[in-house]
Amino acid sequence: MIPSRPQLLRYVSFASLFAAIALPLIAVQPLFAEDGPKAKSVPSGSGPYGYDIEAAMKIPIEELEFLINPLTKDELVIEADAWRDLLKQKVADISEEEINLRRKNQEIAEAEAKADEAAAQKEKAEEVAEEAKKEVEETADKPIADPDVTNAEIKKEAAEQDKEVAEKQEVQAKQEAEAKAEEKTEKLDKIVQLRNERKKIVDRLNVVLTELDAKGGERKPYDRYVDAVSGLKLDVTDTSAAWATVKGWITSEEGGLRWLKNIAFFLLTLFAFWILARIIARAVRNAVKRARGMSSLLRDFLVMLARRVVIVIGLIVALGQLEIDISPLIAAIGAAGFVIAFALQGTLSNFASGLLILIYRPYDVGDVVDVSGVSGVVESMNLMTTTIKSFDNQRIVVPNNNIWGNVITTVTGYPTRRVDLVFGIGYADDYDKARDILMNIITSHPKVLKDPEPNVKVHELADSSVNLICRPWTKTEDYWAVYWDVMREVKKRFDEEGVSIPFPQRDVHVYHEKLDAQPAEG
Repeated sequence: MIPSRPQLLRYVSFASLFAAIALPLIAVQPLFAEDGPKAKSVPSGSGPYGYDIEAAMKIPIEELEFLINPLTKDELVIEADAWRDLLKQKVADISEEEINLRRKNQEIAEAEAKADEAAAQKEKAEEVAEEAKKEVEETADKPIADPDVTNAEIKKEAAEQDKEVAEKQEVQAKQEAEAKAEEKTEKLDKIVQLRNERKKIVDRLNVVLTELDAKGGERKPYDRYVDAVSGLKLDVTDTSAAWATVKGWITSEEGGLRWLKNIAFFLLTLFAFWILARIIARAVRNAVKRARGMSSLLRDFLVMLARRVVIVIGLIVALGQLEIDISPLIAAIGAAGFVIAFALQGTLSNFASGLLILIYRPYDVGDVVDVSGVSGVVESMNLMTTTIKSFDNQRIVVPNNNIWGNVITTVTGYPTRRVDLVFGIGYADDYDKARDILMNIITSHPKVLKDPEPNVKVHELADSSVNLICRPWTKTEDYWAVYWDVMREVKKRFDEEGVSIPFPQRDVHVYHEKLDAQPAEG
């Protein structure tokens, strides 16, 4: 019976729904079940507990990461146990080959000893043959029937035969020693190959352990086992084996070549992020230049922060290229953070004060300030300290906490500044005349501003003088020029106009007292 079109559509829909549900469930099944590996990923039939090591090592690490991602903690424990068993089998194979290598060394030593012995016998046979040849030459003048001639010939023939036998034994012994050496080389190559395969299994086991640790499992026992069975063990007494081990590690894809690639990527990553840090710092600098109301200290801080953040991120990424797990490092830094913060309370206080100074901008680079008992020009600032150049050319470094916790006077905080001067005249002097002189001096000075207007007022009737305040306004950078010019001109004009400048003086009054005459003593 041929189904109708609606039935066909219904069947197709059910089949599609089944495929959408069943296929992902099949795909995320663990590679290793409790009773052995899945035939789909790692066929059974060889290795420990029926695991196929060769098939397991062919699983790409990237695929393994996706395959184990849906697994639960218990399933990951089964997976980790299976990979550990594969590692155990591979380590057992390496240990067996290393034992065979030691035995092969003994066989090589025995073969070389036989070759040396055969060489000694050959040398002795050559000496005997040479002596027999000399005896034959000595009996050359005697008749052939002479017994001495006959004995010499027999001895010579026997010596030649012994020499040939010794030569054959020497050649055979050397061939055996060379064959043993070639077998040793094959053993070494096999051990190198097995170690590379061990590294592949360790890589895949680490992927499983990372996922297990992320899901709350315990990975330390596995890590201890991996650390115990990994690494290179060199027998320095066997130079050829040691060199072959090192050479094999250097030239293997899982050893030297792998680390050479990792180091190259590490350096390239650092260089790339260094270039990126410069680009980002330049972009941040251009951006903050357009920002209004931002101090140069804050601009420099933001540029420096952007550069260093990118470099730190680059260092973390680069360490990953060296196959370094930075999670324990980050955890250790977090755990030590509290201890460091407690030990560096003063430093952190300076750090916080530096941030507040950058945010609220009480002063900027180039400003003249009076902070924490120090006066001078702000040269530079970081999150810990502010560097001030005093007016007598001293470099003073002040902790930011001392600055933020005290009064901050920014002398150059405004473009204009009032010059406060006080002049005293005598009580007998003409006030209006003195006032006119002061007004003439400050109004005629080219650096005194017209707006705000300068003021000259009687300020105080002191003990010995009438004090007049003189308050002209000028640009902040011209403050001291106006101050010194006015002081000099006032002294000069007061002297010319006959206006006195009193100074502290004391009157001493002497009283003479007349004493009565004393009676003379009898």
